[in-house]
Amino acid sequence: MISLYAITFIFIYIIEHNNYNPVSIITNSIRPVFPFTAIVGQEEMKLALILNVIDPKIGGVMIMGDRGTGKSTTIRAIADVLPSIVVIKGDPFNSHPTDYDLMSDFVKKELNAGKDLETDFINVPMIDLPLGATEDRVCGTIDIEKALNEGIKTFEPGLLAKANRGILYVDEVNLLDDHLVDILLDSAASGWNTVEREGISIRHPARFVLVGSGNPEEGELRPQLLDRFGMHAEIKTVKDPSLRVQIVEQRSQFDQNPTVCLEDHKEKQASLKTNISDAQKLLPDITIDFALRMKISQVCGELDVDGLRGDIVTNRAAKAFAAYKGKTNVEIDDIKKVITLCLRHRLRKDPLETIDSGMKVQQVVSEIFV
Repeated sequence: MISLYAITFIFIYIIEHNNYNPVSIITNSIRPVFPFTAIVGQEEMKLALILNVIDPKIGGVMIMGDRGTGKSTTIRAIADVLPSIVVIKGDPFNSHPTDYDLMSDFVKKELNAGKDLETDFINVPMIDLPLGATEDRVCGTIDIEKALNEGIKTFEPGLLAKANRGILYVDEVNLLDDHLVDILLDSAASGWNTVEREGISIRHPARFVLVGSGNPEEGELRPQLLDRFGMHAEIKTVKDPSLRVQIVEQRSQFDQNPTVCLEDHKEKQASLKTNISDAQKLLPDITIDFALRMKISQVCGELDVDGLRGDIVTNRAAKAFAAYKGKTNVEIDDIKKVITLCLRHRLRKDPLETIDSGMKVQQVVSEIFV
């Protein structure tokens, strides 16, 4: 039986005599992410994700499609092309140093007391929410370790806190418990998470882009929950043989040598990151004419869309798309590009209807936007 001392001695010897750097070993062992710009096809899904990261107030995106169509790969890849964000160093809620609405209560108190808080730049958080997560894990709860060891009640942040100012991804969201979906959608809509646990009452910002994916064969979301997602992208399996071969070759190249694949797409990734950053800065200056806003609402009325979410989301998405294209005024083509994504999941389902909901939206749009 080799002792722990002997194992440690051997490990140190290997490092010293082979020029190994344990930090680089750990860093290089991080699993590489498939580059977003290398993804072939599925333009609808990619556009919906880009628009949501430009303007998170759009309300997230629901991506439904066949198995093996790259939904999870694309969603995880979007985080790599997002600009870094500035946060208060050590704050568990990723608080913004100047935006009051994106600060935790603790940071607000510190700033009001005149304290200078250290800041840091981090990558946009990309948080996966597993199907088996409990409500305490999602929302946060009391820190049991501190309660037992120190006898004090403190808050242990959950996944909503970690996802603040980032992306929260739920794979197979149609299989998630309804009460958890309610919590996610309420937090995404309000931008805040309130926790009442064992004598602890805390509220913290929870501004994130909610992204859900699923296979319609495994069950649909309730209509009232589906309506809370800002956009809805439908993904279908690629039928074109040449495009399928291109996708397979792209994936094989990445699997064989991820470093080379990432290097090949480095410039495209950097260019997309710059475009997104520029669009985020330009967004507040985007305008949309009253006549176009009237036509958007006319489309929603013609399609018998319940509520006003469809109108609001379409206006926001059109502005985000115009900003992405570097324009300051929304044009008709901008609206046509995004309106199907914003409205197709808000139509009332008719079991006897033979036409696809997306085609129905496009027909009404072509009649009104002439």
